[in-house]
Amino acid sequence: MLQNCLLIAGTDTEVGKTVVSSALIAYWRYFLPFSRLGVIKLLQTGVGDRQWYEKFCDERTVLKVPLEYETPVAPPIAAALEGKAIDLGVVWRALLELSDAQDFVIAESLGSLGSPITDELTVADLVGQWKLPTVLVVPVKLGSIGQAIAQVSLARERKVNLQGIILSCGTPDAFDAIADLTPPTMLQQFTQVPVVGIMPHVENLLDGSALAKIAANWHLEKLIPPQYLQPQALSLP
Repeated sequence: MLQNCLLIAGTDTEVGKTVVSSALIAYWRYFLPFSRLGVIKLLQTGVGDRQWYEKFCDERTVLKVPLEYETPVAPPIAAALEGKAIDLGVVWRALLELSDAQDFVIAESLGSLGSPITDELTVADLVGQWKLPTVLVVPVKLGSIGQAIAQVSLARERKVNLQGIILSCGTPDAFDAIADLTPPTMLQQFTQVPVVGIMPHVENLLDGSALAKIAANWHLEKLIPPQYLQPQALSLP
C-alpha cells in the first residue's frame, strides 16, 4: 500500500473531486511549504483537469497525467474510438515514481468508483487492487445519500481502503441544505464511514489561501498518516 498517497474519488462525475484535490494542494502549499508534493490524475478523457492543475499548481508541485484521450466519454469507449490502448501499467509506474520522489501524492480519480476504466475493470477494482487510501467526495444534493451508500457498498466489495467522506457544496446555497440533503449523522450511520470535512462553495478557486484554510478544518488525520502532516508555521494572507 502506498501510505504517502491519497486518492480522491467521487460518487459521480462533476461532484467536486478536483475542488477537493485543489484544497488539499493549497493546504500543502501554505502549511507544508517544504514538503514535496506530487499530483496525479490517473487518467483523463476530454479537456479539463490537467489544464486546471497546470494553472493552479506552482513550481513546487510535480504533476503527472499518464494517460489522456481526447474524447470526453468513458475511457474504454474513448480508447476504442481513438484506436488506442489503455495501459494501466503506465499509470501504476507514474504513481510509483511520484510516490518514490515526493513526500506525498494527491491522486484524483475519474467518474465514480463504478466507472469503467477498461472493458474489465472499474475504478473500484483498480483502487482496491492497488490498495490506495481513498476519500469519497459526496455532493450535497437530493439523491446523494443513496449514491453514497451504493458507492461505499461497492468500495467494500472491491476492498477499497476507504478512509472518509467529504461533503461537496457545488452551489452557494448547498451548505445550508446539508442537514436536509446529506446529514452527516445519517451518512455515517448507513455507511459506517466518517464524514471528515465539508467543501463549501468557493467563488474564486484560484484563491489558494481560502482553499488552504478550508482544508485545515477537515479531520485530515483520518485521511493521512500523521508523519505527513507536520505543519510549518506560515501566515495566510
